[in-house]
Amino acid sequence: MTSHGPVVPVWSCGGCDLPWPCPTRRRELRAEYADAPVSLALYLGAYLVQATEDMPWAPAGALHRRFVGWTREAGPRERHD
Repeated sequence: MTSHGPVVPVWSCGGCDLPWPCPTRRRELRAEYADAPVSLALYLGAYLVQATEDMPWAPAGALHRRFVGWTREAGPRERHD
């Protein structure tokens, strides 16, 4: 079990106090869902819904990028330079 879980309603990381999901949790989630990217997006989408309820002042686009948008970015193994 990770120590980098969300602290609600502020949505900071319980392990490092960065905005959740922090870089460490993102790496962990990429590894956990390596063969199931759609499942990862659905999982994080549920958190996005909760976060929008807890942080109604936050711009929707910023929350989307923070919770779900990064899942579409190429991971370290997926980059082709």
